[in-house]
Amino acid sequence: MKVLVACEESQEVTAAFIALGYDAMSCDLLPGAKGLPHYQGDMFDLDFSQFDLVIAHPPCTWIANSGNKHYAGTQKRQEAADFIWRVWNIPVKKLGLENPIGQINTYLPDMPKPQYIQPYQFGHMEQKATGLWLRGLPELKPTNNVYDEMMKLPKKERERIHYMTPGPDRQKMRSRTYLGIAQAMAEQWGGA
Repeated sequence: MKVLVACEESQEVTAAFIALGYDAMSCDLLPGAKGLPHYQGDMFDLDFSQFDLVIAHPPCTWIANSGNKHYAGTQKRQEAADFIWRVWNIPVKKLGLENPIGQINTYLPDMPKPQYIQPYQFGHMEQKATGLWLRGLPELKPTNNVYDEMMKLPKKERERIHYMTPGPDRQKMRSRTYLGIAQAMAEQWGGA
């Protein structure tokens, strides 16, 4: 199986697929962080017919609910929705699109309803609801639910991503896929 992980600078998901022996590469406008196979540039420059599975992490700044105060009704939000629609229509049988809770289904009512997952379902002591819009793939099954243990932590610790202070690497850090989720994608979608 040949896998493309689009809009992925961190290469977390790409690394998880490669670790299981899959032919995987990432692409992003930024260089790949781990030195794994990577195309730096516009994902739509690639020939999608060479991939069996595409997992895409489109930028969420303008479409996520966290940006409602600044972007509701703006041209930026519409452009983000248009980009996501273009990604959703990539001609592959297996596609997973990942994004936080936002306005995707409001702007794109023809998109399927997402599956929402949390890091604590995959062994991470944190909360950050993430939507998965899936075509030709099964919903991700939790692998290590640590919810009860996580809830003993202070709110600021378990919602670390939400409370992250502004800085030059904030966007990269907030968008990085949790290792447990990346491994679940590789294990459960690699053979799908």
